[in-house]
Amino acid sequence: MFSNFDFDVIQRSWVYLFTTGMTFTLKLTFLSMIGGTVLGTLLAMMRLSSNKLVSLVATTYVNIMRSIPLVMVIFWFYFLVPYIGAWLTGASEPMQIGALSSSLITFIMFEAAYYCEIMRSGIQSIPRGQIWAGYAIGMNYWQTMGYIVLPQAFRNMLPVLLTQTIVLFQDVSLVYVLSITDFVGAASKVAQRDGRLVEMYSFVAIVYFIMCFGLSSLVKKLQQKVAIIR
Repeated sequence: MFSNFDFDVIQRSWVYLFTTGMTFTLKLTFLSMIGGTVLGTLLAMMRLSSNKLVSLVATTYVNIMRSIPLVMVIFWFYFLVPYIGAWLTGASEPMQIGALSSSLITFIMFEAAYYCEIMRSGIQSIPRGQIWAGYAIGMNYWQTMGYIVLPQAFRNMLPVLLTQTIVLFQDVSLVYVLSITDFVGAASKVAQRDGRLVEMYSFVAIVYFIMCFGLSSLVKKLQQKVAIIR
């Protein structure tokens, strides 16, 4: 089975794969996680708002994003964002947004819908008595959320947030469809150049498995510690 397997192609290209491809993948994952968490938290607070219109807007956004395949959202934003930018700036031609910016916007807006539901569950896990206590000492809604509710919600939901980030790390490989040189894209270029698709894609699968399995194990240990603290 492995008689024709060329291990040398992996040895020759692993520096390029990690310094170019994996660096981009981790960068996009990190930025998308930060942006998605911030936007997702705002959406969660909107969904829990007593204002029905605000809650409806957030609920509609979350349901739409969670009902569309990610790859379709990537294509949609890639082709639509340049025209939106031109409309906002009054330009006569579509703006040159670029694949990186389009993919970053896509992942932030898409993942925010999932982070929103995680944060909403975390916020709802905090006893209502603590919220009323915040109001009793003179805090308003935003102060109560910022100083009392959200810190506890983040702690309770941290393992789930990190699990979703692992899923995000895997989903980033879909930017390959935009010909972006992420880890999968870099491996594809080497595979096409050297005619070694089996070797390169097998190596990619092994790397993803090791990283995701290792991170999942760490998240499981963190979840046990959080459960003890609670």
